[in-house]
Amino acid sequence: MGTEFGINKDTKPELRLGAVGIFYIVFAALWTAVLLAGMIFLWIRREMPILRIRGLPLSFAAITFMHTYWLAVQLAYWYGALMPEVAEFWIMGVWFPFGIALFHASNSRFLYVADGQRKFLQRSETLSAPVSQGGLLARWRKMDHNRRSLILILSCMGLQLALTAIVFLVSRKFHSSFGVSGTEVHGSFMERKVAQGRGWEWFPSIFWQMFWAWIFAPYILFRARKLRDTQGWRLQTIACCISNLHAAPMWLIALYVPAMEPVNTYFIPPQWIAVSVMLLEIFTVFVPIIEVWKHKALTQETLNSIARWESQKKGFNGGNKSINSDSTRSSWGGRHGRSSSVHTSTSGGSILTMEALEHTLSKNPEPLQQFSALRDFSGENIAFLTSVKEWKATYFPTTTKDTEKEDGAAKVLPRECFESALKIYVEFISATHADFQINLSSTDFKALQTIFEQAASDICGRERSSPDPCTPFADIPHRNDSESTLDVRYGGDVPADFDEHVFDDAEMSIKYLVLTNTWPKFIKERRSFDLASAEAGNN
Repeated sequence: MGTEFGINKDTKPELRLGAVGIFYIVFAALWTAVLLAGMIFLWIRREMPILRIRGLPLSFAAITFMHTYWLAVQLAYWYGALMPEVAEFWIMGVWFPFGIALFHASNSRFLYVADGQRKFLQRSETLSAPVSQGGLLARWRKMDHNRRSLILILSCMGLQLALTAIVFLVSRKFHSSFGVSGTEVHGSFMERKVAQGRGWEWFPSIFWQMFWAWIFAPYILFRARKLRDTQGWRLQTIACCISNLHAAPMWLIALYVPAMEPVNTYFIPPQWIAVSVMLLEIFTVFVPIIEVWKHKALTQETLNSIARWESQKKGFNGGNKSINSDSTRSSWGGRHGRSSSVHTSTSGGSILTMEALEHTLSKNPEPLQQFSALRDFSGENIAFLTSVKEWKATYFPTTTKDTEKEDGAAKVLPRECFESALKIYVEFISATHADFQINLSSTDFKALQTIFEQAASDICGRERSSPDPCTPFADIPHRNDSESTLDVRYGGDVPADFDEHVFDDAEMSIKYLVLTNTWPKFIKERRSFDLASAEAGNN
């Protein structure tokens, strides 16, 4: 049978600096450098929507724990003959399970975000505020995903730490001065090390590895089976779940199957776990990097298409069909079968312009809203744009003449108008209260915060600590329980800076973000759907 470090009673207690040992040292250094470079690449670009929604801090914390274990395993061939087995016992019993737990908490964020985005398909129209905390169950439901995950992880790790400590105190395998008689080991230094590397003392570590890999991960796979996103997140989640399945079984086989001893001489048993850790690192760090490059390419393609279209319009002065031409419209069915018009042209470029996006938002935004919420996980952007459009249409209609406004209505309008605008701020912009924040620049965010934040705090309370306004997206989305809210009215003074143009800068910023991110993905999917439908009709 094997041992943790691939040694036997005849192994000399010395560093192994042969060709295999040098290979593992060089390989560990190179992979650590590559992984660190990838993490730095992502962290520098963490404000990008496809990275901001992933929650990089939690993912990087998990990777740090697991990679530290990975390094210890890769170098164990070199120093394993000298390393005390008790150190490996505590690493396997506490450090590595904690990293795995953090990782799966980060991995399950995909399901939380997908579930939370569905609210943008059925948005309420009333401003709400939290009421009393209620019982423990109500408090639990009101917690954000990050806090609930940490509580569960800490609870599990507390149990794991307690079990590991009890096993350590009960067994005399790692100490001879106390413990239950009959659990001690005897013999030479290497014979004791071989005996310490096996036994029931390692079962708590095995239990948690099997729990995360064979119970929790399949649950994530089951929940994600019908989800389809445009950001590679589903692929990343499924790949991470699958890549961890072999680790614990192969570790046990390497330890307890005599036929594995020749393999253990060069590939020690914990390296089967290290393989899964390396796969987790690849899918967690480098899949998002690929998505970042794809996103940049798509954005540049969109901008180039817009530039070509505008150049053609100016150069040919009508040689191509106008974006507003009725003869160039293609009818796309809405979510409920209602037709909508999205303009195109013979050049193939006009459909990616701002005019086409605004036309869709004006005539029938439901298909785009559904796509952004269920596939792109950016439903807050479309919901914000449609909310602002409805707000302007309600309180500042362009066709309404000043002479048609009565004096009484003019006095009531500002407060009702401000309350509606306040709802938009609370739902989409506030760093304190919004479930999913829209991605605004620091300047635009501060301008709106100055006008609305005090009123939002008066209405909704100050349940969450306010983050740094310069990095308002460092926190993860949170969700309020709909059953713990009530309709409220704002009774304070309307800020003097509030007017009909209060959302103009934010609206244009989000429109540009949608134009270069969600809109081209939506266009490609609709074109693929139309092409598939046409081919099916021809057959």
